[in-house]
Amino acid sequence: MGDLVTERLVLHPMTVGEAEAVVAGTPDDRACWAPGYPADGDVLAARRFLDTRAATGDPHPFGNYEIRLRADGRAIGGVGFHGPPDAAGSVTIGYGLVSSARGRGYASEALRELLRFARARGAARVKGDADLDNTASHHVMTAAGMRPAGHDERVRYFEIAWTAAQERPDGDHRPAHAT
Repeated sequence: MGDLVTERLVLHPMTVGEAEAVVAGTPDDRACWAPGYPADGDVLAARRFLDTRAATGDPHPFGNYEIRLRADGRAIGGVGFHGPPDAAGSVTIGYGLVSSARGRGYASEALRELLRFARARGAARVKGDADLDNTASHHVMTAAGMRPAGHDERVRYFEIAWTAAQERPDGDHRPAHAT
């Protein structure tokens, strides 16, 4: 499984060794972490990755990805799937950045690439959520092409869904024509 590359980022599929280092909070000799990485969400995602791998095998391509800057390779956060698509083709995502990397469009850029990737791998719907007061995350999901899909007393839900009729004529599966 190779890296996913965007204009400014590399979404690197997490390995067992990298996940163990994130959980331990200690980078290995090859790692280059931005200050504040890994955050609590990165640790939880790395644990989920390790647990999934131990229980059912390698979850990739629907696993976790470390978000790295292309310019210098520094890890600034993570993005990934909470598991493979279900029988209806629906998959859930999560993401997060260290505070020093926020406000630069990195989260939207990473999420757009993950949505493109999910669609290319056959997902029909991608879901995400954020606390009601996390308007920055609401903006990230909207900027990436997701739409509000409801809320409860704590969380606002977002999703994007594709149908074959929404596929672009050039075969590109980006969420430009999604609902």
